[in-house]
Amino acid sequence: MNKWIFVLAAAAFAQDARQIVEESQKRNRSNTQQYEGVLQVFNPNGKNSEKRWQFYRSGNYGESKALLRFVSPPEVKGVALLIVNHPDRASDQWMWLPELQRDRRVALQDRSTRFFGTDFSYEDLEERDVNQSDFKLLGEEVVDGQACWKIESTPKKGKSSQYNRVVMWFRKDIYFPVQYEMYAKDQLVRKLHYRRIEKVNGVWSALEMEMFDVRRKGRTVLKSDKLQYNVALKDELFTLQSLRRGE
Repeated sequence: MNKWIFVLAAAAFAQDARQIVEESQKRNRSNTQQYEGVLQVFNPNGKNSEKRWQFYRSGNYGESKALLRFVSPPEVKGVALLIVNHPDRASDQWMWLPELQRDRRVALQDRSTRFFGTDFSYEDLEERDVNQSDFKLLGEEVVDGQACWKIESTPKKGKSSQYNRVVMWFRKDIYFPVQYEMYAKDQLVRKLHYRRIEKVNGVWSALEMEMFDVRRKGRTVLKSDKLQYNVALKDELFTLQSLRRGE
């Protein structure tokens, strides 16, 4: 009897974890998003550099498209990345390199590498639907003074990811993710922390995030400016033709 109670309780725990993540995605859903990003990249020796990009997204988890384009400094101006997310597999990604006047597809095996000198990998820029992962509720913890659910995400069998598991913390009051720990081969490799959490156009948002590369001991701080949701964006913006034209 006790065995069956344990099995049923474990199943309920797993379902609760998935429901929390689904509710988070549901509450923070928007048709479009755009912002101007300032990225401060800090090297292990303490030196830092600054990059700026413009970011656009259309659609929602699993079926969204995103375009980001660097606007400064001059050596990276015009470099752009187009991301097409899918509900059942890893995203398709293309990078535009203006000095070569050509685009290149980002191979799946390259998704774990750093994205253009930042501490984000190409995979970190994806949006993945809940159906690509399994979830487990690990308990509850306080992050930045807020009560949070602690949830472990693991890729479903056959789903591609550099991470064999990701631990996430969701604020219980607003169902918003505030912290991530990413593990590759059970070794902690990256930590992502969200700050300045505010409501913008009715959508909870992190206006600042910090990615820390555990192995490199570098970090990148991304600050969002002029953030807007549900603005009119043309479908043509998220195409290879637009990527190549620099629009």
